[in-house]
Amino acid sequence: MRERLSHKGWTVLLLAMAVGAALRLWFIHAYPEVQGDPLVYGDIAKNWLLHGVYGLSSGGQVRPTLIRLPGYPFFLVGCFRLFGVEHYRAVMFVQTVVDLASCLLIADFARRIVSERAGWIALWLAVVCPFTANYAAVPLTETLELFTIALAFDLFAQWMEKPRWGTLLGIALAWSYAALLRPDGALLAITLCPAMVWYGHRRWGAGRVVRLAAVAGAISILPFIPWTIRNWRTFRVFEPLAPRYAMDPGEFTDPGFNRWTKSVCVDLTCTWEIYWNANSDVLQLSDLPSRAFDTPEEYRQTRQLLDDYNTRTTLTPALDARFAELAAARIERHPLRYYIALPLARLADMWLRPRTELLWIELRWWEYSHHHAETVFALAYAGLNLAYLVLGLIGLFRWPRFAGAMLFFVLLRCALLATIEAPEPRYTLECFPLVIALAGAAFERQRTARLPH
Repeated sequence: MRERLSHKGWTVLLLAMAVGAALRLWFIHAYPEVQGDPLVYGDIAKNWLLHGVYGLSSGGQVRPTLIRLPGYPFFLVGCFRLFGVEHYRAVMFVQTVVDLASCLLIADFARRIVSERAGWIALWLAVVCPFTANYAAVPLTETLELFTIALAFDLFAQWMEKPRWGTLLGIALAWSYAALLRPDGALLAITLCPAMVWYGHRRWGAGRVVRLAAVAGAISILPFIPWTIRNWRTFRVFEPLAPRYAMDPGEFTDPGFNRWTKSVCVDLTCTWEIYWNANSDVLQLSDLPSRAFDTPEEYRQTRQLLDDYNTRTTLTPALDARFAELAAARIERHPLRYYIALPLARLADMWLRPRTELLWIELRWWEYSHHHAETVFALAYAGLNLAYLVLGLIGLFRWPRFAGAMLFFVLLRCALLATIEAPEPRYTLECFPLVIALAGAAFERQRTARLPH
């Protein structure tokens, strides 16, 4: 926490790290998750390592792809080289170390923006947070994304105390790698680049901080140049990030079905049972929520459309066009529901839903009559999630240093998430480094000011 820790400080720090490691190792033992997207990333990494092709296996061959950015496959390539190809358990252990490093960064950030005491509290809140710890046991981008966010904000706080070129380079690399992991990682640069100017212009002059921010922005763009060139040469498309619907050029993106889903779904259950089953499994009419049918005639049309789809479980262009017509009629009848109510409901679900998606808890956890214990556990988990959010809001209310930048990042992310049709709770997890740092501020009675706001 400090440059020089006392004996007691080292004892507390090591104890916190041990508790955090034990929690993450328990998740690796009890709830490892290697299916779906982790295998997609793993396949890309394996082909990149063994065949020199950034692509997916298909019919005994490897076809190039651009559906995933190279940040996480690059990390997997390093792990596969060190520990063996497809040794996912080793990947989880590495992610455990990365996640514990994130906890230290969150604590240091809280210390810099509030106080030493807030830093220690943030450290404990970070190491025992099961929602972030759980993802150490899953070969997905979340753990590394959380690390880059914590690193970027902590380095930003350091830079505001004393601007150094090395710190500036670290910030640029952090937000650049965040975007190489996931396209929405670019929000980190969109937040911190203006924040450098906003918070720094009074101390060092607008001209200087604008130049420094521009340099950081230019550095962060460099890794995307070879990726963009590769995509142009391979696919003849300009794609500096990754396509929204994770489809390679020429593949059908089902726009009608996606729009219809956006007019119906608000939670992970609908995402799981409807959105993810498209083109792979049957779609059950009984799985749809009641809001999917505004009239008896719409119920009949939807039932017939699903019956036609289920004969081959494939979304043909003709079927997709019928979904588009159904969606257009629903939007015309209730535009406020489509453009305001449903996006807000999806945001609420992503923030407040019990984060049990990796715990092998029943998807419909609220059906108490079917599984008493799981319902009780899910409600308790939701309560714990709510406790973190409430503490974060209290800390935000105290308005510590750089609270404006933190709030801007969260609002930007919420605005982006409001546009998606398939909500998942993990999409708000990227805000937790800031939530936890602010939660540490909630326990501080008064604000300590080192820097002007």
